[in-house]
Amino acid sequence: MKRACGMLLPVASLPSEYGIGAFSKEAYDFVDQLAKAGQRYWQILPLGPTGYGDSPYQSFSAFAGNPYFIDLEVLIARGLLRKDECDAADLGTNPQDIDYEKQYFHRIPLLKKAFERWKKQQKKKGRSDKKLQELFEDALAKDTREYCFYMAVKNHFEGKSFLLWDEEIRTRKPEAVKKYQELCQDEILFYEFLQYEFQEQWAQLKCYANEQGIKIIGDIPIYVAMDSADSWAHPELFQFDADGQPEAVAGCPPDAFSATGQLWGNPLYRWVYHKKTDYAWWLARMEYSFRLYDVVRVDHFRGFDAYYSIPANDKTAEFGHWEKGPGYGLFKAMKKRFGKLPIIAEDLGFLTPSVLELVKKTGFPGMKVLEFAFDDNGESSYLPHRYPKNCVVYTGTHDNMTLQGWYHSLAPESKAFALRYLGNSNTPEGEIHWDYIRLALASVAKLAVIPVQDYLGLGNWARTNEPSTLGKNWRWRMKKEDLTPELLEKCREMAETYGRVKKINNIAQ
Repeated sequence: MKRACGMLLPVASLPSEYGIGAFSKEAYDFVDQLAKAGQRYWQILPLGPTGYGDSPYQSFSAFAGNPYFIDLEVLIARGLLRKDECDAADLGTNPQDIDYEKQYFHRIPLLKKAFERWKKQQKKKGRSDKKLQELFEDALAKDTREYCFYMAVKNHFEGKSFLLWDEEIRTRKPEAVKKYQELCQDEILFYEFLQYEFQEQWAQLKCYANEQGIKIIGDIPIYVAMDSADSWAHPELFQFDADGQPEAVAGCPPDAFSATGQLWGNPLYRWVYHKKTDYAWWLARMEYSFRLYDVVRVDHFRGFDAYYSIPANDKTAEFGHWEKGPGYGLFKAMKKRFGKLPIIAEDLGFLTPSVLELVKKTGFPGMKVLEFAFDDNGESSYLPHRYPKNCVVYTGTHDNMTLQGWYHSLAPESKAFALRYLGNSNTPEGEIHWDYIRLALASVAKLAVIPVQDYLGLGNWARTNEPSTLGKNWRWRMKKEDLTPELLEKCREMAETYGRVKKINNIAQ
């Protein structure tokens, strides 16, 4: 990884005509803006299909894409939708907010309409349903098609998690699998159509970004969701009992921020089984991820060293305990399969010596977050003068306050220390975010990634996610006019100043 910088912006946060960011013209425009700003990376959040709570970290599959990101205008151009139909759909009118309920109730019917017209087009070409199934079998990975089957059956049971389905299909009895494949054949084909469109459109956007010198940093959660095709199709991978019910779930123990801990509810891996298979499922997951992204950020990296296990029926995380994770063996298997691994380890939070040793042994760059640096004792490992070169520095992540919101929330002692660290900055508070961006870019970290909200100097109303809350997260969107030519020029100049991009014949290289 060469010295460089990038911006963090979820796909959903892009501007677009239809209520949520997508693989649309605006995404290509953003790539152009990144190039003009001297950036070399675009970091996004997980691309998987979202469910309850709208979190991209609780996806219905580790091997599928979010159909909300399919560009409706591409479907219009292909005659699968009409512009008046899309314009009439109530997909939300606030350019800075995503209304997920409206997306669910109005975008999915539009996509279903496009699917029906696509089928008619295919029938005119003489392709039978069997031929269409064969088309998707060739184009989609087995785990992706398993997701399509899962969603079709889930819809049959009115959206319920597989844990509440009839016993025969919940436990995947062979005769039940065959029955529901026939019963839900058209719905399965619909979801396969969506995944095909998603992959085609994303591949084109990623190719365009790479051609402009922009690499994509993707993000994968360590865990899968309980309500997911992964949990249903592969119970042997997880800590489920003989009846297919979870024995233990993921979370975090009580700490200064939460007296009862955090109960995430994800199924835990049966690591002994994974080791016996030479980590085949994880290798398949990483292969899928490396097709989607140039670099993969692995969330909650410490869980590979040790993970917190909570009894499945507990209502809080108070009575869990620590279990040993797979350790280096998993990454040894990955390196044997893929060679050099373009991975960023999300190693934030309380780290034991064994976690630090694991990160060091893998050689993956870890993460540094400026917002964690300025406690008044001046001993934080997140202070820039303590960084190793092999790390990625962020002003904040998708889970943090914006820089402006964070600065105004600082206790007086911490704010005073932060200002001393900056050299007693005289910058007006409304512009103070630029001082911290400069601090990140000037650091020795090989890569500096800044959330777009911080470049825009926005307050906490624009933060992406506030952990442990529901109903207000993952909703912020950038407006089309936010990244002005003047702002992009300032970004480029700062990138040049701190050696994160070179200027050759007036062109950033």
